[in-house]
Amino acid sequence: MIIRVFLFLIFLVSKFYVMGQGCSDAGFCTMGAMKPDQPYNKRASLKLRSMELSFYRGTTTLSPIVYVATADFNFSLNSKNTFQLKVPYQHVEGRLGNTSSMGDLSLCITRSIFASDKFDLNLSIGGKIPTNNSDLTTEDQVLPMYYQTSLGTYDFIAGLSIINRKWLFATGIQIPLNANKNQFDWHRWNSSDAEELSYVQHYANATNLWRGTDVMLRVERNFRLSRFNFSVGLLPIYRIVSDRITNFQGVRTSKDLAGNTAEGLALSWITTAGYNFNTKSGIKLLVGHKIVQREFSPDGLTRELVTSFTYSYRF
Repeated sequence: MIIRVFLFLIFLVSKFYVMGQGCSDAGFCTMGAMKPDQPYNKRASLKLRSMELSFYRGTTTLSPIVYVATADFNFSLNSKNTFQLKVPYQHVEGRLGNTSSMGDLSLCITRSIFASDKFDLNLSIGGKIPTNNSDLTTEDQVLPMYYQTSLGTYDFIAGLSIINRKWLFATGIQIPLNANKNQFDWHRWNSSDAEELSYVQHYANATNLWRGTDVMLRVERNFRLSRFNFSVGLLPIYRIVSDRITNFQGVRTSKDLAGNTAEGLALSWITTAGYNFNTKSGIKLLVGHKIVQREFSPDGLTRELVTSFTYSYRF
């Protein structure tokens, strides 16, 4: 039955691949029930708390390279509820400049709805809190969203997952609740360098950006051994509501100059490999590659290749 569901989901993803344009993950795919490569071991004793330290590197479709160090804390409130807090520190290096600061905070409560010897069903509700207004500058010029360390918005997030020893299926939604205060518009970029002026026009304008709503689906096959574990999967994220910006004429719009809208599909393949030193600690490597991008990305979240190394400790 699970194999049939998987094949059906692959069929849906293939249809979106043809019909949709790209999108990107704004952070909710690593929260609560939506996380990749979740532990599933009915024989191991339950650990009430865990801490993960991860180091992330992401290459973008333009010059910026994004580095993120994240502390991910999980606390069991009782036998069914878990609270998660993620605290990232982000550094971006690119042709227009370098930026560094704390990234957006993520908070989430996950509840075990159903648990049996065959599978678990979990529900997560949470949100993201901005740490700045997405208005970082270089030489008094506002940088594109690619260089911003915060999305500048409060977001509502919810998700649901079903997991067993071999499979993980998860779905979720992320809804931004406000526009940010980014003022980047390449029409206002001040430079005497013609090459730089030509380059900066590759960045989508993002003045007063209000990101659209994202929905996600994670389909993952796990291979669990005594100490080693591996997973492969697909992560389609569909932006069902287009981003909105204020263009250089002062008009609120969801389109760029070429008429593209910031909505549609982003599709990535994800693979992980992990090793448990014991029941308390382990390490994990994650690699993800984008299969589908979108042409119009004022949020700056497009990634070509991401790698992440994580150390986890349970206590």
